[in-house]
Amino acid sequence: MVIIGYVADRTIWEEEILMFERVSSADGLADLTVLATAQREVGVSAQSDWDPRDLEPHLRSGLAGGVFYPQDLQVQPMLAAAQLLKAAVKHHGATVHTHTQVSGFDLAGSISAVRTSAGTISTRSVVNAAGTWAGDVAALAGVVVPVRPRRGFILVTEQLPVLIRHKVYAAEYVANVASDASDLQTSAVVEGTRGGTILIGASRERVGFDTTFALPVLSRLAAQAVDLFPFLGGVHVLRAYRGFRPYSPDHLPVIGPDPRVPGLVHACGHEGAGIGLSPVTGALVAATLTGGTPPLDPTPFRPDRFDSEDAHD
Repeated sequence: MVIIGYVADRTIWEEEILMFERVSSADGLADLTVLATAQREVGVSAQSDWDPRDLEPHLRSGLAGGVFYPQDLQVQPMLAAAQLLKAAVKHHGATVHTHTQVSGFDLAGSISAVRTSAGTISTRSVVNAAGTWAGDVAALAGVVVPVRPRRGFILVTEQLPVLIRHKVYAAEYVANVASDASDLQTSAVVEGTRGGTILIGASRERVGFDTTFALPVLSRLAAQAVDLFPFLGGVHVLRAYRGFRPYSPDHLPVIGPDPRVPGLVHACGHEGAGIGLSPVTGALVAATLTGGTPPLDPTPFRPDRFDSEDAHD
């Protein structure tokens, strides 16, 4: 089996999540309340009967309300990926080829090999876990999987004392993630780090792989963060970075065997939730490859569910 992917070390720490809504957007708070109710019905702890400033004293006054998620955790994705690769090599005999480009597949009714810049690798199964580039990998096998880049920016501040205790989202974040719009969507996401810096996001826009640093977007993110935490207006920004999320048209990941190319299995299209959904994605892929029982119904994630309009969006 060959897994085609990209590696964006084992550090997991607890980080409760707060989601707030501004007074000026009562509809947003109503949407957040509906979401929290649905989450409680499936066992998620979502607490809303409290004053937001009891948990985050530096929030501005006058917030309409919020939801607190005490069960949520954070993980550093690069460290987690590195540990998974290390375990695969040490305990399961995997071979990892870094800086290796996939150029095509040998197909004779089904996959028989992967052609790469390091040579041809014989295999009966390929897992397409190439993130934002998963659509390109699928095209090499002659099929369309409409996973596309959705650009986002993050601001990083100077080091500070611990002033922000949780990861804090404005409630507009929920709507922005679910939006089908290709134009710019922004909503405040603010969190402290163990190193003392504060991370400020989040933006979403479908502009292909445009790597331009858009100053208006960065300015908008900063203003929204200051609106939540006024003290940030006097804090210096050290740097900014950007990346591309693997966007799927219906906002569901693409997981499972591709009936159009026997031997090809997809695990992509998670947008910003890939690291959080990686355990269940791995379980679904493992069930596919071993003939086991999947942990949940994989039908909504099937790779051939998209129509021609999605393919050319």
